[in-house]
This record gives sequence, C-alpha cells and structure tokens, in this order.
Amino acid sequence: MLKHGAVSRETVYEMARGAKAVAQADYALSISGIAGPSGGSAAKPVGTVWFGLATPEGSFEQTALFTGDREAVRAQAVEYALAFLAEHLV
Repeated sequence: MLKHGAVSRETVYEMARGAKAVAQADYALSISGIAGPSGGSAAKPVGTVWFGLATPEGSFEQTALFTGDREAVRAQAVEYALAFLAEHLV
C-alpha cells in the first residue's frame, strides 16, 4: 500500500528533485493536483494542488486550493507555480 498519494508534499518533493537532477538544472518545478471535474475527496477536494521547487538552496513545497472548472484550476496552478519560482529567484 502506498504511504503517500500522487497529490502530496512527498510526491512534488521527489518530482522536483528528480527533474532537477535529470535535467542538470539549477531549478525545477513540479505540480500535482486534482483539477476535476471528479477525483476529489473530503481530504483532498477538487482544486487541491501541491507545488514543489528544487533550487540550489534546497527544496520547497506548498499547497493551494483553487476554484472553478478544470481549465480554471489548471490556469491558476500555472500562475501560482510561476510566482512560486519567481519569489525564489529574487
């Protein structure tokens, strides 16, 4: 049995660190979420998205809850991820 699901802090941590290593990059972003219209639960409702960022200084993870249809959740997640990266580039 899996200890952590696909939409979790642990998953985005591993995704970002793995992408950074494979790409031999300084920075890597990862996103895992439930954009809908189905797939949510009481613990992780539709709109739940986890973000991971691997940088030269370390790894950072955070979550957000977005509203709207599938396209709206995905668009908000992209904007959020880019802002997350930008705040670590300054």
